[in-house]
Amino acid sequence: MPKTHPPYPAEFRQQIIELVRVGRTPAELSREFQVTAQTIQNWVGQAARDMGHPLPGKEGLSAAEREELARLRRQVKQLQTERDILAKATAWFAGRSGVTPISSSNS
Repeated sequence: MPKTHPPYPAEFRQQIIELVRVGRTPAELSREFQVTAQTIQNWVGQAARDMGHPLPGKEGLSAAEREELARLRRQVKQLQTERDILAKATAWFAGRSGVTPISSSNS
């Protein structure tokens, strides 16, 4: 199981990113600051995406896009739950009135 580390302060991450931008390698910064090179590469890549400049071959979602995606997924889940509740209520009321409900092909 990988070790977990409490989140690094934003100011520290920004300083490391700046050091990479001026020419230091993630490997040498890793040795100097006891942060894995992969973590440093992740920070640099995320910073580039957040600024709208993804690294070549590393296009991904910015922090704002990830937040919006999470919000939209929660909304979809909520709407699906509401749809399921309404479908059950419709079937229940139809059963009480003797009317056969029309099934939706979208569910």
